[in-house]
Amino acid sequence: MFLVKRLHPAWLVAAVAFVALVGAAGFRATPGVLIHPLHDEFGWSLGTISLAVSINLLLYGVTAPFAAALMERFGLRRVVAYALVLVSAGSGLTVFMRHSWELIALWGVLVGLGTGSMALAFVATLTGRWFVKRRGLVTGVLTAGGAAGQLVFLPVLALLAEDHGWRTAALTVAGAALAVVPLVLWRLRDHPSDLGVTAYGAPESDAPAAPPPPATGAARRALGALRTASRTPAFWLLAGGFAICGATTNGLIGTHFIPAAHDHGMAEPTAASLLALIGLFDIAGTIASGWLTDRMDSRILLGWYYALRGLSLLFLPALFAATVRPSMVVFILFYGLDWVATVPPTVALCREYFGAAGPVVFGWVFASHQFGAAIAATATGVLRDRLGNYDAAWYVAGGLSIGAAALSLMLFKSRHPAAKAPTPAAAALAA
Repeated sequence: MFLVKRLHPAWLVAAVAFVALVGAAGFRATPGVLIHPLHDEFGWSLGTISLAVSINLLLYGVTAPFAAALMERFGLRRVVAYALVLVSAGSGLTVFMRHSWELIALWGVLVGLGTGSMALAFVATLTGRWFVKRRGLVTGVLTAGGAAGQLVFLPVLALLAEDHGWRTAALTVAGAALAVVPLVLWRLRDHPSDLGVTAYGAPESDAPAAPPPPATGAARRALGALRTASRTPAFWLLAGGFAICGATTNGLIGTHFIPAAHDHGMAEPTAASLLALIGLFDIAGTIASGWLTDRMDSRILLGWYYALRGLSLLFLPALFAATVRPSMVVFILFYGLDWVATVPPTVALCREYFGAAGPVVFGWVFASHQFGAAIAATATGVLRDRLGNYDAAWYVAGGLSIGAAALSLMLFKSRHPAAKAPTPAAAALAA
């Protein structure tokens, strides 16, 4: 009982956020599992199905900065609850669709808006409000929530789709997202002042007062943050690297790994289990990345992450086979550790360069991540339709990742003299 009383409320808020992220992550695992079932039932090309995935990925990113601004105005709890309802509706209504435009409207638009409202800008906002100490570590843990959702849902969805049809898998995702809503409304809190406490690690003398609502509307604040941040080289370097990050994770591996493995004779549940293993190793990798972000220069971390990812992708075409070979397991482990390890250092750099407006700016950086993912998802599907295989996509992705490493190291040229002192961009954004 004594230990429970001593637990800071920030940890409970983080735990609820983790569960919410896991619930929303169910849909993130769905496209790769359902591409072939949808193709077989409706005859839609992989390019058409990939277009719906691309719109989802694009909205997932574009919504993030506006959602971050909405959270500043209306609170975390309300925005997250509505987002989960959208995810549930978008996934559940797919069981009634008959035309490809309905897939685009549901998978692309509804679920894209819902998941985008719970994207990593939500993580940046929550950790910025509730944590002073352990901020990087908690960012890593919450980011891993998406990977945990993938780990939980992927094998289950693959088996459900194979044994009971893709509609059962879609309804399972809808139910999981909806089930988290009561917990969010019950336990998620917007600010430490709601409970009369300070953020974790903040001095006890700090008054637990909630910040006043922004003077401008959410859309105006989000667009103003983009306008000011876009005048700095650091923003474009971060956005460029993160666009490549999205292209080589969600857009490529997350969407097309299962179909690519299927092309080589591997059963879809087996391929889904491999993708789930990426999620398992990603949990460890992202938490470790958060720990390292609290202790090392984030520019160096990003450089290493992108370079190692690029090398692994260059080897991937030679590893596919009808059965799981040891070399593929090595790739899964290596790539999994690096999957979203880029998030904690990127969030930290947005705070460093843009101060209090860091979460909103990170929303725009994350939008570039999803823009890259959207392009990669569609382009890879089109390449597969035209070339008959995915080899070219893996090689291009490997080269782009190495380029992202170079962009990350170029951030040293834009580094301001004192990390603790706000930059002009940060001062302007916070005003």
